[in-house]
Amino acid sequence: MKSLSLCNISKTYFDPYAGAHVTAVHDVSLTVRQGEFVSIVGPSGCGKTTLLNMIAGFIPVSAGEILLDGRAVNGPGRERGVVFQSFALFPWKTVLENVAFGPKMCGMAGTECNRIAREYLDLAGLSHAADRYPNELSGGMQQRVGVVRALANNPEVLLMDEPFASVDAQTRMTLQEELTRIWQERKPTVIFITHDVGEAIFLAERVVVLSKGRVLREIDVPLPRPRSWDTLIDDGAFKALSATVLQLVREA
Repeated sequence: MKSLSLCNISKTYFDPYAGAHVTAVHDVSLTVRQGEFVSIVGPSGCGKTTLLNMIAGFIPVSAGEILLDGRAVNGPGRERGVVFQSFALFPWKTVLENVAFGPKMCGMAGTECNRIAREYLDLAGLSHAADRYPNELSGGMQQRVGVVRALANNPEVLLMDEPFASVDAQTRMTLQEELTRIWQERKPTVIFITHDVGEAIFLAERVVVLSKGRVLREIDVPLPRPRSWDTLIDDGAFKALSATVLQLVREA
């Protein structure tokens, strides 16, 4: 089975303000199975985003190696899609053109690019917005476009860096439910960075807690799917998992 493997990776950089080298990620080893949804939580400054940026290939590792299906990750690649906290949509392109952009850059014909884009827009319930521009959409709709734009490239791994942090609580819950539905249908491998413990558990099959650049603990999430907030918000197992993870984060 294909997998993403982090093998004793570390990241050290020079902090000019402190006048010293700082280790942001220290000796992290983690394996993510194909089609698995893993959430990573931890306090601010624990190395979550640095870890994701190394997996994305945006920054190099200082030690260790990252392997995707046995191949070393040495830079960005289309097999890894990234969804950022900011919507990062092209404001001069329509929703359809934004989602079709990745397949177009891969050399696909225009008709095929549009077919793929419409397929994913339909998956996310956005078909009605295909000809609209980003500034005509709500924040929640813009972030849904950002998610399906990444998925339209058919990445082996989808990396998500607090993608729902900038929307209101109700919209955030809706986006979480939509993401878990899309994941169940398409089963991409997902690594999801968040500060929100409830969000991490609701979405994932496994939660990784980071502390000071190290893996503090990995916790399986055996909650049944499909998941909705209506059924989970008062669920005893969900509450117990949330309490356990929150305590770990507070101690990290």
